[in-house]
Amino acid sequence: MNDTSPLRAASAPHLLSLLKQVFGFAEFRPHQEQIILETLAGRDIFAALPTGGGKSLCYQLPSLVRSGLTIVISPLIALMKDQVDSAKAAGVEAACLNSSISPAERHEVYSALATGALKLLYIAPERLAMDGALEELTAWNCTAVAIDEAHCISEWGHDFRPDYRQLKRIREQYPNIPITALTATATRRVQDDVITQLGLKNPYTIRASFNRPEIFYRVEPKRDALTRIASFVKARASLSGIIYRATRADVEATATYLQKQGIGAACYHAGLSDETRRQHQDDFKADRIPVIVATIAFGMGIDKPDIRYVIHGDLPKSLESYYQETGRAGRDGENAETLLLWSIGDLAKTRWHIRQLDDSGEQERAGKALQSMLRFADTFACRRRILLAHFNEEHPGNCGSCDVCTGEVESIEATEDARKFLSAAIRTHQQYGAHYLADIVKGTLSDKIRDKGHQNLPTFGVGADMTKKHWLAIANDLEAAGFTYRDEERYKAVTITQEGMELLYGRREFRTVRRAKDSKEKLHAAAYRLPLAPNGQERELSEEDKKLFEALRALRFNKAKEIGKPPYIIFPNRTLIAMAVFRPRTQEELLACPGVGEKKLEAWGKLFLNEINAFLEQ
Repeated sequence: MNDTSPLRAASAPHLLSLLKQVFGFAEFRPHQEQIILETLAGRDIFAALPTGGGKSLCYQLPSLVRSGLTIVISPLIALMKDQVDSAKAAGVEAACLNSSISPAERHEVYSALATGALKLLYIAPERLAMDGALEELTAWNCTAVAIDEAHCISEWGHDFRPDYRQLKRIREQYPNIPITALTATATRRVQDDVITQLGLKNPYTIRASFNRPEIFYRVEPKRDALTRIASFVKARASLSGIIYRATRADVEATATYLQKQGIGAACYHAGLSDETRRQHQDDFKADRIPVIVATIAFGMGIDKPDIRYVIHGDLPKSLESYYQETGRAGRDGENAETLLLWSIGDLAKTRWHIRQLDDSGEQERAGKALQSMLRFADTFACRRRILLAHFNEEHPGNCGSCDVCTGEVESIEATEDARKFLSAAIRTHQQYGAHYLADIVKGTLSDKIRDKGHQNLPTFGVGADMTKKHWLAIANDLEAAGFTYRDEERYKAVTITQEGMELLYGRREFRTVRRAKDSKEKLHAAAYRLPLAPNGQERELSEEDKKLFEALRALRFNKAKEIGKPPYIIFPNRTLIAMAVFRPRTQEELLACPGVGEKKLEAWGKLFLNEINAFLEQ
């Protein structure tokens, strides 16, 4: 495609024409057009857009308009190949330079750079830290830089990477090249730090809404995690999902359990060989297996748009991590859902790891991040409201898309029970663990209680009408709410905080959250639902629509296997659903479907039109 002048680039109609011609979309998503206009005018950009908000278009489309090369800095090598494939499928000349490509591929990329054939080059931040790397930008005629996952620059971000700090050298050496910093997870503090560290000059700053209305949020106490995970997955058997676990051992155990249940699942963690990880990820992206089980700490390069659910089998360390990981569901804009399972044990493990940190400042940041995560998990307020407040965004609540707002959980008044349990802790001098205190309140005359004489305490048996499970749940709830903590140096003795003392002596009240009685889990992830243009109303596909969709999906799967690419590189699900609903018979009608540009029409149009026409003729 021929380069055009910057003046022509500033024409909104021209950009809209390119959007349809190359990417197959009739309109921009919120903020995209203004970001593109500003960067083409030579201005620095800081953009916090939600996952699925179309960040890549903000540097891909301008690269077609401006002369020279756009460098894209991304921390996920595993994701670069998908990004390059997607760009090339749309007609953008793109390549990547990283450790995963072969010498022959590397030579091909350098040749393309030498001739000016590339518009986009994806590289890792580590590469720019190498001697002489920045000087290469001049030889390659770099005219713009885009930094993806820009929150990694900030030590206040949830995924700080030291190599990202080196990126400030770009501004020092190339003061006139526009820099676009993009992220899906940034508090105001992180935003300000990123702008300072990169030396952005009077940047055009956008903070889009972090609200993902298509995602349903659900949180549950962790009891028999493997059984619960399996039941959740089975109810969504035809859908793609990610399951995050905190350790490699839990990843292996979860995947094995699901496999024994007849569910196609594979592992993804740093302990596997590069080849095994690559194979498992490719199987997931290519729809050969529906489920991938991964460690939270290991960065997954997943650009799959039709992930319908994300499960956390353990409590994440921060809300930023949780938001980013759950945000991998529903990138295509269709309904998706999340499930978080957590326990006080998760909380205790993370607190132990925080105490092992050498830097006191890092300890403080990690502790505050964990407390924010806990507030989200252990709340009876609208979960969306709590989540968005963390990113400095107000939401009125009553979202209708979380377990609190839909009545799956309910708030229970438990002040008296809490005081009974705290009284048992006080009367035993805060020297015992939760199980022992639960036995006292329950009135269980164990040998240990008899030996200590604690059957004579006023609190012995005051809760005999409730189960021990109930009292252990109260113990967990008190700790989660910050009224008590486990003293790890005294055999996990229940220790009462100042807030707990106020509760004990009648100056505070206590409520806890429980699953609502007779609450039935509703399936919120949808395989077929489509917002239909032009009025945007949703409808379920008819049975005939679904049959055509499945036929088109089978065709896409077979062709993707032939060319060795993920199916969504050919067309995403949303495009196939539009074909199934609108049933185009000509190239012009097919081009009107979202996600069909001229390059894809040329490559795949005839094949898919033949499938549609054959279906309609049956």
